[in-house]
Amino acid sequence: MRTYDAIFIGAGQAGPFLAARMASMGRKVALIEQKYLGGTCVNAGCMPTKALVASAKTAEVARRSSEYGIKLAGEIMVDMTAVAARARKVTEDARNNLTSWFEGLASMDVIFGQARFVAPKTVSVDGEHYTAPQIFINVGARPHIPDVPGLSDIPYLTSTSIIALEELPEHLVVLGGSYIGLEFAQMYRRFGARVTVIERGAQLASREDEDISEAIADILISDGIDVLRNHELVSVGRAGGGIVVRTDQGEVKGSHVLVALGRQPNTDDLGLEFAGIEADRHGYITVDDRLSTNVEGIWALGDCNGRGAFTHTSYNDFEIVAANLLDGGDRKLSDRILGYGLYIDPPLGRVGMTERQAREAGHKIKVSTRPMSRVGRAVEKSETKGFMKLVADYETDRILGAAILGTGGDEAIHSILDAINLQATTETLRWAVPIHPTVSELVPTLIGDLKPVG
Repeated sequence: MRTYDAIFIGAGQAGPFLAARMASMGRKVALIEQKYLGGTCVNAGCMPTKALVASAKTAEVARRSSEYGIKLAGEIMVDMTAVAARARKVTEDARNNLTSWFEGLASMDVIFGQARFVAPKTVSVDGEHYTAPQIFINVGARPHIPDVPGLSDIPYLTSTSIIALEELPEHLVVLGGSYIGLEFAQMYRRFGARVTVIERGAQLASREDEDISEAIADILISDGIDVLRNHELVSVGRAGGGIVVRTDQGEVKGSHVLVALGRQPNTDDLGLEFAGIEADRHGYITVDDRLSTNVEGIWALGDCNGRGAFTHTSYNDFEIVAANLLDGGDRKLSDRILGYGLYIDPPLGRVGMTERQAREAGHKIKVSTRPMSRVGRAVEKSETKGFMKLVADYETDRILGAAILGTGGDEAIHSILDAINLQATTETLRWAVPIHPTVSELVPTLIGDLKPVG
């Protein structure tokens, strides 16, 4: 039995930073990782996928170069081997940087292997036992593979395996019209594949307001993507040298299929029952407002607690626990204002409540929208798809939420995110003097156009 001050299970975007913080204070810590340092973000999420998005954007700009007065000779060609290699290098560089950092921490041991609880404060890795008074679970999540007839009989792709793909699919069929699936759909369309998205619901990106979802669909359709909504999956099978996806409304034949139907936590092989740790019916570990589980001295951070599915929320979990355990703070999950992005092109930046959520919460609201075609910066860049939207409380004038679907939307949204965190009113933000020409400069204009809605 090896004893530590703290044990961290999983090397994602929360645990390692807390482990390093404790190690820098002289505490003896163990970081246990089954496969790769960096978690989903570094290895199968943000970093490689946004590298691929950048390659796809470059291909699209090259195709449109004549619109900007630039002439390119010959057909635009995409080298998928080089594209995949670039994304792989981004991942490997980040992973190697983490390795170098951790090797410099004298009181931190990095242990590779599958961790499993054998008692409330004891875990086993390849027959070795480790114990600590404090244990932090940061095991992340993986693509959910539903029980669709025939799916297990074909070589399907997931958001993890498609990153390493070095060939261009002739026809990529994407199962699922949510954030991950939409990014890959547009990306591979721009690489040159034919793409079909199949969504069971009436909306793409269903958590968004209907007007935002429709604008997203319009953007993808304008890129030449076939978008099928209200299609219930029936089965998947082989068709000649490809695949066929059958729905309640017909069938789609393709060369490759990407399963993008949600994610599930990596908690099913942790032996949570041997530690008495509670989880919900989906496998997400139950935590309180300070990320503690029901077992004293054990915390769950990141995707596996079901309280945030993003790199930045995972990192914020680290910040909350570090503040409370190490700095005498009293930070809570319920204080977090959620923001996120959808990285199609143009991107969606979102923060706070949607219009629908604000209504459901009982707010009397006022709303403002502005098409990107009336944003100078977008016009100058010839990127006028999408629109901006702001939602505020009619009675208190507090900003409730916003969406910017348009060029630079993932960056411009931060002015509103900061304002919400500062509990600013629209009247306060209205008199800011933003830089011209930017997308953010239209926020005061949005505020000036706010109107009450029933």
